[in-house]
Amino acid sequence: MSKPATLFLCGDVMTGRGIDQILPHPGNPALHESYVKNALDYVRLAEQSAGPISRPAGFSYIWGEALEELRTIAPDLSIINLETSITTSSDFWPAKAVHYRMDPRNIACLTAAGIDCCVLGNNHVLDFGYQGLEETLATLRKAGLACAGAGANSNEAEAPAVLEIKKTGGRCIVFGIGSTTSGISPAWAATADGAGVNLVRDLSDRTAEAIGKRVRKEAARQGDVVVASIHWGSNWGYEVPQVQQRFAHFLVDQGADIVHGHSSHHVKGIEVYKDRPILYGCGDFLNDYEGISGYEGFRGDLGLMYFATIDTVGGKLLSMRMAPTQVRRLRVNRAPAEDARWLRSTLDRECKKFGCRIDMQADGSLALAWG
Repeated sequence: MSKPATLFLCGDVMTGRGIDQILPHPGNPALHESYVKNALDYVRLAEQSAGPISRPAGFSYIWGEALEELRTIAPDLSIINLETSITTSSDFWPAKAVHYRMDPRNIACLTAAGIDCCVLGNNHVLDFGYQGLEETLATLRKAGLACAGAGANSNEAEAPAVLEIKKTGGRCIVFGIGSTTSGISPAWAATADGAGVNLVRDLSDRTAEAIGKRVRKEAARQGDVVVASIHWGSNWGYEVPQVQQRFAHFLVDQGADIVHGHSSHHVKGIEVYKDRPILYGCGDFLNDYEGISGYEGFRGDLGLMYFATIDTVGGKLLSMRMAPTQVRRLRVNRAPAEDARWLRSTLDRECKKFGCRIDMQADGSLALAWG
C-alpha cells in the first residue's frame, strides 16, 4: 500500500546582506566587496527597482506569497539550501569577493516559514570563518532547525539530517554535499579534527560509492526517503555536464530517492531516473540581487517552489508540482502569468533533453510529466 509524503524543496536562500538589513535586528552592514561597502546599498537598489520597503520588516515578510502556497500544500517537510552565515563574526574570508551574513537574532525569519532542514554544504557558509560557522550551527540547533553538509569535523559534516515524516511514520534522511565545481574552496573541507563542509573534490564513481556507503548505513529502515542535496556547477548556463548526470545517476543507484541540486542562479532541467527525480539546478529562491544588471536573459529573479510527492514504501516519485515565484522588494511573490509561462516554456525545453515535459495547470502551477 502506497504511503505518500510531500517534500518542499527550493534553491538558494540568502538571508544576509540587504535582506538582513530590513529584518528586525540588522547586523553590521559593512561589506568587503570591490564596489559595494555597505549592505544598505542593496536595499536601495531593490527600492529603486521595485519601490519602497517598509523597515523593519517582519520575520515572515521575506517569504511573501510563498507562505500561502506552503499553507495550501502543507508539505510534510521543508528543505532549503541556506547560503548565509548566521553570525556576528567579522572574521571574513579574505580570498572571497562576496560574503553573506545574517544576525543570529533574525533566525526567526527561517522558522516563520516552517523550514525543517537547512543544507549548509555550499560556498557561503564559511564566509565569516570558523567562528561564523560555529555560531551558525549553534543558532540553527537552538532554533530547532536540522542541518546537513557542514560541521565541527568531517564526521559531523558528512552525517545526514534525520527528519521524522509524522504522517507515514518513516524518516527523511538529508545528506548535504558540496562540490568544488560550485566554487567552494578546498580549504573549506572538514577534516577529522577540523570544522568545514562535506566537500567532494570530484564527481567520480568512487566518490558516489563512498556517499552510497553512508546512505546504506544511515537509511536502513523501511519508509526512509533519502535526499542527496548537492551544491554544484556554475552560476549561469543551462547545460548539464555529462559528469554531473552520471554522478546523479550513480547517487540514485546508491540509494538516493531525490537529488536536490543547487548553485545555479536560475532553474535548470529535471530528469526522472529510475522513478527518482533529479533537480539539476533549483535556481535562486531568495536574494538581494534586484537592480543588479547582467545575465538578464536567464531571468534569475524567477524561481520555483518544488513539491515532490514520494511513495515512501518504494521511494518512487508520484508527482512533482512547482509554483512559479519572483523576488521583488526583497520578498518572494507569485510570478506574474507572463513570467510563469516563460518559466514553463524554458523549463520544458530543458526537461525535454531528459525525456520529461512541463505542463501548465489551471491554477498557474507547473507539473512535471515523465515516461
